[in-house]
Amino acid sequence: MTRNRRPSKQMVLLLEALSAHAQQWRHGYDLMKETGLLSGTLYPLLIRMTDQGLVEAEWLEPEHPGRPARHAYRLTSAGVAFARMAAPAGPMTFTKAAFA
Repeated sequence: MTRNRRPSKQMVLLLEALSAHAQQWRHGYDLMKETGLLSGTLYPLLIRMTDQGLVEAEWLEPEHPGRPARHAYRLTSAGVAFARMAAPAGPMTFTKAAFA
């Protein structure tokens, strides 16, 4: 049985950041800076969203030689649909300050 719960404020904030450029691969560190979420919140959330089929994750080769590969994330088509459903009627009201 699936649970029908509203997404958390943190998930809505992450969905907003990912859906701004839905087809673009985003690095976790960039998402942390944009959303203000801490790594202990962001990465478990990304893992759960990947397991749910809302986000796809991939290792990207480094842009500069000698640097390690980085994990990148983007919304799937199901994630884009979920982001639309989860978005409030008006503009997003969550800000970094909401989690301080």
